Amino acid sequence: MSSHPSITSLQGISFETLAREFDTPLYVYDAETISRQIQRLRASFENIRIKYAAKALTNRSILRFMKLQGVGVDVVSIQEAQLALLAGHLPADIMFTPNCVDFEEIVQGVELGLTMNLDNLPVLEKFGARYGGDVPCVIRLNPDILAGGNYKISTGHSQSKFGISVHSLDEIRTLVSRYQLNLEGLHIHTGSEITDIDVFMKMADILFGLAKEFSSVRYLDFGGGLKVAYQPGDGATDVAELGRRLSMAFRDFKDRESRELQLWMEPGKFLVSDAGFLLVRTNVVKVTPKATFVGVNSGLNHLIRPMMYDAYHTITNVSNPLGPKKNYWVVGNVCETDTFAADRELTEVREGDLLIIHNAGAYGYSMASNYNSRFRPAEVLIIDGQARLIRQRDTLDQLLAGQIDIFQ
Repeated sequence: MSSHPSITSLQGISFETLAREFDTPLYVYDAETISRQIQRLRASFENIRIKYAAKALTNRSILRFMKLQGVGVDVVSIQEAQLALLAGHLPADIMFTPNCVDFEEIVQGVELGLTMNLDNLPVLEKFGARYGGDVPCVIRLNPDILAGGNYKISTGHSQSKFGISVHSLDEIRTLVSRYQLNLEGLHIHTGSEITDIDVFMKMADILFGLAKEFSSVRYLDFGGGLKVAYQPGDGATDVAELGRRLSMAFRDFKDRESRELQLWMEPGKFLVSDAGFLLVRTNVVKVTPKATFVGVNSGLNHLIRPMMYDAYHTITNVSNPLGPKKNYWVVGNVCETDTFAADRELTEVREGDLLIIHNAGAYGYSMASNYNSRFRPAEVLIIDGQARLIRQRDTLDQLLAGQIDIFQ
């Protein structure tokens, strides 16, 4: 696992070799890890349908790899849907779960033939008034459950903007009846980093209760939220136990109700986080009376999670793996208080050393920016023992694209 600090290569290719060939900063993804995570889910759950949460990492080659693995896609914007289509996914395999969008984006999703997941009452009413029962839909529920890690990524509690509250079931029933909606699925996603399996079982109780009321429902979608380990000893979701309990509950419900239902999930981070690494070079080692700073050639413009979510990412010095251990502040090169790791013990870092930031596959490049007008990194996929460039590093022409000089 990438949370283990001793890893120095992927599929026999050393990080130093990758850095020399493609330069740094560089995002690197391991296809074997992604495939292994997919197989873990399939081995744990009975007849699971997996929809990859594309927002975690939207590179077209990654989306195409998911397609080749038999995995569908969950998207949150028309643009993500278009990327998925370009990667070869069929419209029917794409779940569209937008939030707070203009209704025209819903219309575009219908026109593309996507599976429409609606998460608020005004949109549900507009959808019913426009399409009635002619276009199937899914309802995203807010279960009023506070679960997961950082509050910023918890989406199932009562103050979250996501989903239709379970306390609004009367309104849901009214709209479904008034417009004779073709409700084919029910969906709950409570957020990320859920380790408590009972949270999923509470979600199951809610979904089972509503499925009894709506005979048109064909699948129940439990979202994602599976926690991955970010450092040695870190907790993670017990996927095998979750699969056992949820599959058993699902089987019992289907037997009691004498109906066929599919179990869907939408993992994002679980599939790609552990597969990703950000390779950076040390620009400077700056000693002050209170701290020693390791300044690298990257920053929050490339990986914002530590600053935005206080996220922990294991960092290793692959250039000096056996050096004496010292404490450092690993910081970026943008003009902000920009910290990857605070007071972190690493093997001695020298100018020019290659550092590897682990668990960078999810919400790394997809949240990257050109802040300070710096280039975003290149991306590489390691597949079948080969390093393949899947995105070029930004250029100045890309920074200027779309800008208009009115003073020429």
